Formats: sequence, structure tokens, C-alpha cells
Amino acid sequence: MRSLIILVLNSLGQDPRRQFASSSLQPFTDQEWRINQQYIINTQRKRAATIHVSDQQGNRLQGAEITVDQVSKDFPFGSAIASTILGNLPYQSWFVERFNAAVFENELKWYATEPDQGKTNYTIADQMLEFVRAHQIIARGHNIFWEDPKYTPAWVRNLAGPELQSAVNSRIQSLMSKYKEEFIHWDVSNEMLHFDFYEQRLGPDATLHFYETAHQSDPLATLFMNEFNVVETCSDVKSTVDTYIERIRDLKQGGMYMDGIGLESHFTVPNPALMRAVLDKLATLGLPIWLTEVDISSSVGEELQAIYLEQVLREGFSHPSVNGIMLWTALHPKGCYEMCLTDKNFKNLPAGEVVDNLLKEWQTGEINGQTDEHGSYSFYGFLGEYKVNVSSGNRSANSTFSLCRSDETKHFSIQL
Repeated sequence: MRSLIILVLNSLGQDPRRQFASSSLQPFTDQEWRINQQYIINTQRKRAATIHVSDQQGNRLQGAEITVDQVSKDFPFGSAIASTILGNLPYQSWFVERFNAAVFENELKWYATEPDQGKTNYTIADQMLEFVRAHQIIARGHNIFWEDPKYTPAWVRNLAGPELQSAVNSRIQSLMSKYKEEFIHWDVSNEMLHFDFYEQRLGPDATLHFYETAHQSDPLATLFMNEFNVVETCSDVKSTVDTYIERIRDLKQGGMYMDGIGLESHFTVPNPALMRAVLDKLATLGLPIWLTEVDISSSVGEELQAIYLEQVLREGFSHPSVNGIMLWTALHPKGCYEMCLTDKNFKNLPAGEVVDNLLKEWQTGEINGQTDEHGSYSFYGFLGEYKVNVSSGNRSANSTFSLCRSDETKHFSIQL
């Protein structure tokens, strides 16, 4: 038998005198948790569809052969990439076969695009953007500013006052005008719960100015607040879920255009129950939530990395308010930031095996069937784009349709 102590404090750390009707709390078993995840996936990530087949006169055709195949997924699942993917055809092929979303690991950061004042260079970022564009892969913009002074260009750290403000304005204008409408998201002020380089030097409204200017430069991009240790742990006082929400609300009250919640998700040992509680609370804001930099610490070893990664990915995919998942697994000659999916020859490591298995599990495989006496065929499919082939006798037809999120059955008609 397990004992459980619940400590409830208010925001001042005082006992709010809560009363509990029952102390017989029992933990979910792993099986119960997995069943609940699968139920949510089936109801939130899939949709019922019915295909109706008739002849040109509108007569329903019984026994028509139907083949349905999902050609693209609605849910963005991707990974970070680095300049190492350029010219590396095996890496490119491996990536394109799996992912429909990408984020540049470092190549858009200020220290990469303008290492010396006034000398911007977007050559590498341009080439990476050409790669993702050629393969119809969406990309997140990461990042405009990084509040950690360690990752701020050295020449910027030497500026203050009007000179720093001028440099900041030039950075936003240069980056956002060049890549307007190219990136679906921008992480505007990275890790601002832990660091405040710009607000210290430019005042408390510096972050608000960043978001306002970014929105004016690219109104269609979703602007994110990106932070670590929000969903990974509850022991970091700088980035509790309440602190995150309070910061968003404060900025929104100031008129900030901030539309997305970015959770970096750099885990050591994940706690799925904590993840769900944090995601549930963030979901009350009504903003899209992305897991933006998912990995598991190398300190736990490859086998546990795989086990923990599966826990994180299942919890993320099964939460209805999570709109996308990005892995932080850009491959370099000496490995990855913390977790690689493959070795240098693109042979799966344990974490890569988990990803491949989940990608297969979360896609509708080819479906074959026949229409019933009403000339209809029904199935449940993951959200996304589909192609369908229907044949009856010497007649056949091909078409496409999409499944988007809805509680209603999708009805689609084909004539032969």
C-alpha cells in the first residue's frame, strides 16, 4: 500500500485550510494511464469518415472496391536541423521520410546571423529554408532574441541605451522583413522567465516592444513565449506554470501580441502526471501549445532515453491542446545536443526506434474495403489529407479529401 501526503499552499506559502472528503486516493496503473491516453487520441486526433459511392444517375453502388491512403498528417511532428543537413543527401532523405516540421537549431539566432555589428549573413539559413520549402515542410522561427546574455552577441553585450535600442530595432527589421510569412512561428524573447538581459538594459517594457514590433513585421506568424522547466519539473521557482501564466497575462494586459505557448521539454526523468497537470492548466489560456525542443538527458543512457521519450511523446500527442511536437535532435559529426535518434550512418538508436514506431502508430495505414448495401464505406482515420480510389466493374475514380478536427462524421461522395 502506498501512502500519499498532499500539501496545499496558497501563493503566499500559507495553509489555506482545505478539507478533503476522502483520503483514499489511489494512483493510476500504467495500463489505466495508457488506456486513457489512447481514448483521447482516438477522439481528438482521429475522425470518423463515410465514403458514399454512386453511379452517374445517383444509384448507390454496393460492393465497390475502395482503397484509402493517408498522404499527409495534420499534426506537426518534427525535429531541429542544423547546417549539417545541407548537401547531406542521406540525412535529408532520412528526415523527409519522417517529419513534416522543422526548426533551425542555431542558424537564425542573432549570434549566428550577425556575429559582427552591421554584417548580417543569412546564407546558411537561406539554404536550410530552401531545403524545407522544397519538401513542403513547415518551419518554426527560433529565435529573435535570447534573454540569456551568454548567447547574446558579444558586441551587443557592450551596448546600452539608445545604441542597444537601435541594434534591437535593426535586428527585428532585418530578420522579419527578410523572412516575412516564411516561418509559421517565432520564438520572440527566448527564456525570459530565467533571464532578463534586455529588460535590465532597456526597461521593463522591452519585451512588450519586441512582440509588438514582430507582430507588425509579420502579422500572420504566431508569436511564442518559449521556456524550459515549465513542464519538465515543478522545482524551478523561476518557471512554474503559475509564473508562466502570470507573465503571459501581464504582457497581454500591456497589449502584447503573443499567441503561442512554447514548452522546451528538456527532460531527465519525466513525470507524465505532472505533464498533464501543467498542460491542463496552460490550456485554460486558450492558446496553442507546442512542445518545442523535446529530448531526454544523455545522463540516463540510451535505453532509458527511449523509455522516457515514449512517455513524453504519448503524453504530448494525447493532450488535445498540444498542437505540435518538435524534437531537439539535430545531428552533428560529434552527436546531438543531448539525444540522437540515429548513429552517423542513420541506423536507429533506441530513441529513434521509438519515434519510428510512434510515427507508424499515429498514421492511418492503407485501408481496403467494399461498400455496403447502402453504397457506403466507413472508417476512422487520423487527421490529415487522404487519397481514395474506387472501382466497380470497369469503372473507377480517384479523388482526395481531408479529415480535420470535428466531432461530426466526415461524409464524402464519389460518382463512377
